[in-house]
Amino acid sequence: MKYLLFLCFTPCIVFSQLRTKDDEIRKYVSEVNSDSLQSCIKKLVSFNTRHTLSVTDDQNKGIGAARNWVLSKFKEYAKYSDGRMEVYLQQQDIQPDGKRVDQVTNLGNPIAYLKGTDPNDKRVFLISGHLDSRVTDVMNRTSFAPGANDDGSGVSAVIEAVRVLSKSAFPASVIFVAFSGEEQSLLGSKMLAEKAKKENWQIEAVLNNDMIGNTKSGETNETNDRVLRVFSEGLPYAELDKKAMSIRNLGLENDGNSRQLARYIKEVGEKYVKNLEVKLIYRNDRFLRGGDHSSFVNNGFPAVRLTEYYENYDQQHQDVRKENGKQYGDLPEFIDYNYLRKNTAVNIAVLASLAKSPPKPEKVEIEVKELTNSTTLHWEKPKTGRPFGYYVLVRETDSPVWQKRIFTQDLSLKIPLSKDNYIFAVQSVNESGNVSLPVIPGIAK
Repeated sequence: MKYLLFLCFTPCIVFSQLRTKDDEIRKYVSEVNSDSLQSCIKKLVSFNTRHTLSVTDDQNKGIGAARNWVLSKFKEYAKYSDGRMEVYLQQQDIQPDGKRVDQVTNLGNPIAYLKGTDPNDKRVFLISGHLDSRVTDVMNRTSFAPGANDDGSGVSAVIEAVRVLSKSAFPASVIFVAFSGEEQSLLGSKMLAEKAKKENWQIEAVLNNDMIGNTKSGETNETNDRVLRVFSEGLPYAELDKKAMSIRNLGLENDGNSRQLARYIKEVGEKYVKNLEVKLIYRNDRFLRGGDHSSFVNNGFPAVRLTEYYENYDQQHQDVRKENGKQYGDLPEFIDYNYLRKNTAVNIAVLASLAKSPPKPEKVEIEVKELTNSTTLHWEKPKTGRPFGYYVLVRETDSPVWQKRIFTQDLSLKIPLSKDNYIFAVQSVNESGNVSLPVIPGIAK
């Protein structure tokens, strides 16, 4: 059994120091540019409104012009992908629903698909923001609805990710998408999530960015440019009835796939981006609100929402106006572009780390046939890729994050820690230190 050695606090456990930063990912992070993000938001605001029910046949205003511009940016950067990036508009005519759609509407999601270099690696990682905007009346499709932060900030992060990562060559695939119809009940994300489920896409992570550029609280004027929130479900929405007994018996209420993704974002984001804390929020989303990640959660895919620490309700979902000297409306002057740069960099670091990593180990299991104060885990190699080795992750049951990791190149490990006192997981790692998402063990038969 081979280990990379580190300071040992518990007898017989050897901790790994294979935690250095990947130079390629550091380069990607350094290329994220505030001016580029600001230019994107300025252009998005120029379309007057991006309401889902607005015009699609005007070259300069409305949702049609906005989505065509996003497609043009995707195509511009796709030229640097050596033919591996496909750009297209996923679209569908939807009928009035008696709720937030009152006319036949052409729904369209601009998509850039960066194909992985390994044809046997079917993993897909997805980054998103929503293109549509709104004012106070959710059905008002003509008034000026700048949507600079909600969600011009998320779309600008997606476009910047395409710009930075278009030249990359990852074994896994990455999808970049700007959803339409979010404000009209998550219509665009439902359209793509349902397609992905029907076609059995292997989506392992969805990073949904919705409002990631504001730093000021509307009520108190407090500012926070140092914290990015990540919302994630604990118990899986999809097929919970089938999984509930096992979750209860094993004490895994805090270990759903979306929660594991959130932990991964925290670890990688804080590793590569300075002066930023990734705050894990143990909820799928905020009270009285919703986001496009939920469409994927509902279809069984790991998905999270990335969003600013403070929300300013004077700027979002508001008619642009001044009252008693106070400015209302989602205008670009309220964006903190350095904060937006850091939050975009987190997305890019996480996407690159995931897409560069080996696939997850297969058939991870924990032995429970004997009453012991030690724990034995075993697993199989992933079906594709060549991991350099594996990390066994360890945390106490009440810890929000992984506390220890043990490196091995074997396919099993016996640890002198009681399975009754700890949660364990296993992840694959490559030679540059990029790790897969963790896999919680099942019970060995």
